[in-house]
Amino acid sequence: MLETLAIGDLELVDPLAPDRKVGKTYIYRSGDGWEVSGYYRRGESKAWHPYLISLDASLAMTHLRVRDNALLDAAADNPVVEVVP
Repeated sequence: MLETLAIGDLELVDPLAPDRKVGKTYIYRSGDGWEVSGYYRRGESKAWHPYLISLDASLAMTHLRVRDNALLDAAADNPVVEVVP
């Protein structure tokens, strides 16, 4: 996710010690792969953004869905990334 979005300062909700005010990170089986959902924020931003990552059996990212309009340009050139309203 970090490489795909090319965001240098990205903070994820830690799945082992989540901030209960923000949410949790979930990992679950999906077909032959996995899906990971959680929240991230960029830099000093106070806004947390939800994401859903789809991984194949080798744990390679096949799809990334985010709710973050600041990433519309990054998603325009990358078919793996989807920005939802």
